Amino acid sequence: MASFLLPHALIGTGPHKVFAVHGWLADRSAYAGVRADLDQESFTYALVDLRGYGEARSESGAYTTGEGAADLVALADHLGWDRFSLIGHSMGGSVAQRVLAQVPDRVRRLVGVSPVPASGLALPPEQWELFASAAERAESRRVILDSTTGGDRPGAWLERMVRQSFDTSDAKAFRAWLDSWAREDFHTEVAGSTVPALAVVGALDPALGADLMRQTWSRHYVRSELAVLDRAGHYAMDETPLELVRTVEDFLRAEHL
Repeated sequence: MASFLLPHALIGTGPHKVFAVHGWLADRSAYAGVRADLDQESFTYALVDLRGYGEARSESGAYTTGEGAADLVALADHLGWDRFSLIGHSMGGSVAQRVLAQVPDRVRRLVGVSPVPASGLALPPEQWELFASAAERAESRRVILDSTTGGDRPGAWLERMVRQSFDTSDAKAFRAWLDSWAREDFHTEVAGSTVPALAVVGALDPALGADLMRQTWSRHYVRSELAVLDRAGHYAMDETPLELVRTVEDFLRAEHL
């Protein structure tokens, strides 16, 4: 049986290779808002679909961050990328950190955009019920989107994001991913890493904001940095795309300064 490779889109032809991993509520189309403005001469980006999403929506699996990381490493091998950087949004930030745990010598730089910490994300019972119900209920996904972006985004945007989420994810996989990214704690596998690691958070995100990053990300990584986008919530790719591109690519380029 042929081995599975994550579906992906390659953007750019630059020497610095970068994986971009989506979050819980979307496939790789989550990066649509920034694609046109990426530096394609300095970087080559691989935008991937994790199992249960996008072109991999029907792909079976365990739907865990560890499996997702192994899939990314397999794709890196297929592409011939010996070393690479990683960008991960939300759940994808957890997957990116799992890659660092698995192949620390191959990771150049790590970027988490509103990333779930390597220690997981403790959700109170009522929030857990909301997130678990989001596998089947559109209203739950809308509440999550609204509450993590400051409660003042246009209703049409919320509805579009909900539709996109359902259109690009499998409900069973969506629910299974929650158990992994929220409940698994692997921070001891990355703690003390000297790989430069940037966390980018939105000031309007009450869940995965600067305070939580200082308690987790900044303690896990020796060379950690924290950037706060004042006008963003949890979905900076949609809310403040240009600010996000500038912040992330400046960090990635810093390796060469």
